[in-house]
Amino acid sequence: MRWFTAPDYWLSRIVFQRGLAGLYVVAFLSAALQFRALIGERGMLPVPEFVRRVPARGAPSLFQWRYSDRLFASVAWGGAGLALAMAAGAGDAVPLAVSMLLWLLLWGLYLSIVNVGQTWYSFGWESLLLETGFLAVLLGNDDIGPPVLVLFLLRWLLFRVEFGAGLIKMRGDRCWRDLTCLYHHHETQPMPGPLSWFFHHLPKPLHKAECAANHVVQLGVPVLLFTPQPVATVAAGLMVATQLWLVLSGNFAWLNWLTIVLALSAMDGSLLAGAHPRPDPPLWYVVVVCAATALVLALSRHPVRNLLSRRQAMNRSFDAFHLVNTYGAFGTVGRIRDEIVVEGTDDPRPHPGTVWREYDFKGKPGDPRRLPRQFAPYHLRLDWLMWFAALSPGYARDWFGPFVERLLTGDRDTLRLLRHNPFPDAPPTHVRARLYRYRYTTWRELRETGAWWHRTQLREYLPPIRLRETSKRR
Repeated sequence: MRWFTAPDYWLSRIVFQRGLAGLYVVAFLSAALQFRALIGERGMLPVPEFVRRVPARGAPSLFQWRYSDRLFASVAWGGAGLALAMAAGAGDAVPLAVSMLLWLLLWGLYLSIVNVGQTWYSFGWESLLLETGFLAVLLGNDDIGPPVLVLFLLRWLLFRVEFGAGLIKMRGDRCWRDLTCLYHHHETQPMPGPLSWFFHHLPKPLHKAECAANHVVQLGVPVLLFTPQPVATVAAGLMVATQLWLVLSGNFAWLNWLTIVLALSAMDGSLLAGAHPRPDPPLWYVVVVCAATALVLALSRHPVRNLLSRRQAMNRSFDAFHLVNTYGAFGTVGRIRDEIVVEGTDDPRPHPGTVWREYDFKGKPGDPRRLPRQFAPYHLRLDWLMWFAALSPGYARDWFGPFVERLLTGDRDTLRLLRHNPFPDAPPTHVRARLYRYRYTTWRELRETGAWWHRTQLREYLPPIRLRETSKRR
């Protein structure tokens, strides 16, 4: 069985699995702390209503058979606790079969959440976490050397993540081909970070160099993952460096960190810690890994066709278990940034002199004087969907009305998703939303005003509305 394992990668396996477990912790915490307002029994898109419409075969989940907020909380907090134990090394402290079952349980619990999460869980990094988590089940523990087949599948996944993102850029917005997309991206990305303002104001030649380097790393370097060491390690290291640059310049939940964890699995750990011979794997384990590898390769025909298609899709899952997916981002880069500003008043009858107070969100731009904060790898789902809603009201059709209704009722769980509640004593009588055009201030404007953003009102997004009117608009 010497062909089956790669003992030199024992350190790479440990770093990969511990890092993945840490990201599972973040994902489960994000679910536990936000679900009641988003998909809970009284949420904007309640799970019970969803499972009545969608059969179990279309969205396999524990919650297809029973749902309650208490059960969901148990799953989310229990998943976070198990992931924390795995990050601390629990998977290496138990027999191989038990370790695999623990990883499988993590995957199954998070799959149950994603498959009932609806719009709030429609992001590509959800599928990426599940696909990576499934491969982690097969990677084994300290009882054996890392299987060569699983290491190959992890590189195949990393290849699709990077190469897919590179192709969709070259096929998409012209600014990627003329190297000018980064003139705009740092300003118009979904959720800027604390350094995004500074990245935006880098010299334009450096922006072009960034763009060109991105193409090299996403279209050329991934091929080198399948070459002998140390070339594959160098290729993975270049990907890590690129992803850390993205971590500094924005807030993309755990997408960048998960890509980094995948890249670390491709590095030859023996360069740092030497080989670590382990006993031959049991026959049942070899059979399971070989069968799973055949399954993944068979399912890979879908993302391969998508990569070769001129109408390449971004972030699509081809099966209900999210086993093999396609990835990609920012095929189009916006040139302007519009933001929805939500306001309320306690005036019984709004009039031209009414004072409106603004609801401040945790991550998305609001107060022009507030510097954006770093939240990634934590995922602020409402803030992200507000960015999409500003692009087109169609993105918010299902949930924006229920969101406003919960502001009018002073719903505690919804208000916890916000940075500040301007009505701490009683809910507002009316809520409205207006659309603003945001742009970064210049260095001079920042010095003179202390504002990171300049905003200009464009139009009304939602007219003033009171509680009994919201049901008519849903």
